[in-house]
Amino acid sequence: MNGTANERHILSILVENQPGVLSRVAGLFSGRGFNIESLCVAETMDPEVSRITLVTNGDMGVVEQIKKQLNKLVDVLKVVDFTGGDSVEREMALVKVRAKPENRAEILRMVDIFRSRVVDVGAEYYTVELTGDKGKMMAFLNLLKPMGIKEIARTGALALAREKK
Repeated sequence: MNGTANERHILSILVENQPGVLSRVAGLFSGRGFNIESLCVAETMDPEVSRITLVTNGDMGVVEQIKKQLNKLVDVLKVVDFTGGDSVEREMALVKVRAKPENRAEILRMVDIFRSRVVDVGAEYYTVELTGDKGKMMAFLNLLKPMGIKEIARTGALALAREKK
């Protein structure tokens, strides 16, 4: 990495579960003109600690500065950048797709191939739940697109470091 390349960064930020922490974290990115592609926040096993998983694109040098400033925030406990590291990344999506009678069997085959599942069936639509990495998400959505996707809800990326072997 040359420090100037614009690349995708997945940051895992452990924070104290307090009001206003998320806005301070997001403010560091918006203040530098960085877009946050996705943002997931939830409690950890400790209800007093939350994990913020944030995906952004940017220059490595600027992201390093943001990480240093994040570490200075009182409520931030730990910052890990999974960029180029060994981690497990997943996303979840709920997709409402038109299920015309002539397409139902094909949709069910795709659901099976992608190891997803139908979580709701309506007269005209199936709602499918899918988990996987960004590539799997895009491949599945591209296959469903010609059938008519009515609505999508996605979590954005979640990531954890792999255990050392």
